[in-house]
Amino acid sequence: MAAPPTTGTGLRMGTPQARWVLLATVLGSGVAMLDATVVNVALERIGADLGADFAGLQWTVNAYTLTLAALILLGGSLSDRYGRRRIFVVGVVWFALASLLCGLAPDIGTLVAARALQGVGGALLTPGSLAIISASFSGPDRAAAVGAWSGLSGVAGAIGPFVGGWLVEWSWRAVFLINVPLAVLVVAVAARHVPESRDPEAAPRLDWIGTALVAAGLGALTYALTAAGDQGAGPAVWLGAGAGALALVAFVVVERRSRHPLVPPALFADRQFNAANATTLFVYAALGALFVLLVLHLQVVSGFSPLLAGTALLPVTVLMLLFSARVGALAQRIGPRALLTAGPLVSAGGVLLMLQIGPDASYLGDVLPAVALFGAGLTLLVAPLTATVLDSAADRFAGVASGVNNAVARAAGLLAVAVVPVAAGLGGADYTDPTAFAAGFRTATLIMAGLLVAGALVSVAFVRRPLGDAPPEPPMPRPDPVEASPAADH
Repeated sequence: MAAPPTTGTGLRMGTPQARWVLLATVLGSGVAMLDATVVNVALERIGADLGADFAGLQWTVNAYTLTLAALILLGGSLSDRYGRRRIFVVGVVWFALASLLCGLAPDIGTLVAARALQGVGGALLTPGSLAIISASFSGPDRAAAVGAWSGLSGVAGAIGPFVGGWLVEWSWRAVFLINVPLAVLVVAVAARHVPESRDPEAAPRLDWIGTALVAAGLGALTYALTAAGDQGAGPAVWLGAGAGALALVAFVVVERRSRHPLVPPALFADRQFNAANATTLFVYAALGALFVLLVLHLQVVSGFSPLLAGTALLPVTVLMLLFSARVGALAQRIGPRALLTAGPLVSAGGVLLMLQIGPDASYLGDVLPAVALFGAGLTLLVAPLTATVLDSAADRFAGVASGVNNAVARAAGLLAVAVVPVAAGLGGADYTDPTAFAAGFRTATLIMAGLLVAGALVSVAFVRRPLGDAPPEPPMPRPDPVEASPAADH
């Protein structure tokens, strides 16, 4: 028999247990965030040590993002049904064991497989982190706790590139192995101090079919796009692309017919919700490709050390920490449309400035102005984009709306890391040749700027409603008489 559902404990900010809960959730999500950031810094050293080609480096990034994007909604459902602390701890332990395998990987194939396992752990712990905060606090304390979680997570993101660059200078394996002692600390704190909670209204069944279809679709598309750069557009590439597209179409059909869908179709009845997610798709595709290619470009072409290359994007995090809250308040006053249009355009300008980063580039003269302008655009964009997504969904869909937007962002980065290098002509051993990589980076830069402009065009065309003017609640689905009966629980 399942344990009776609980709805949190009403913790108060400033109390010892509240501090422990914040420590566990911030450190848990911070480990996953740190790993996603730092691995980009380590790619050049990984390729040299393991003799990997560029496709191997792409899969080192994409294997993690693939399983994370495909399973993150399922992770949220598991947390709501079986206990947020329980699934969070399982995810942290899983992530740590996969990190250990990454750190000990003898070849690129083993590393890619271990990275896929890491993504499974990330999909379990990431939704649970904020859900624990939401369930453990209430009222003004909940808002304060979410703010503290966001701020502290931002600090973790800010120091991540610096710590990662330092670790890579020593050994790229340390980037993964450092996760193990951090995970031990998280599990110890969570087991002793984090209250358990469940959603008493969680769906009685999990959407395993939908999860399998989205995983198969994203996986097949990612394989096809990555292989196109390595093998050309042969029969295997077209077969993979077709299979991926069919699986995603089947996912849409299944979700529309399911009584307990992974993604409720009613969410997509709102045009502004669709527009916000389309903007997310374009913007985060550009971000995903940029964060990989710029760090490689700085090391391969400009001769930066891993430490300096890793900290090159630090101004982005600093700007967002300093000004995101103010931009969010501004969006409440003037509406999101102007900011969602201006933000991507400003970031596109920053990306185009990166064209001047060459073999003799200096950080202060060439890198910092471009990164600062890029970060200013993101600061204008991210808070209003998140607010628009949540504001466009009915209250009972707020959690899944956030999860959908997170999954869209992850999938966009996943596909962009596969397709942008192919479109730019990067592949094989190009990451070891400064001349070849510089030429490919120039083309990729134009593509990434174009993606950001596309995001701005979607916003200016389709984002109309001011924040706070929420859509009407969709009708509740009629209960399934079979599933509503007591016998259905056995």
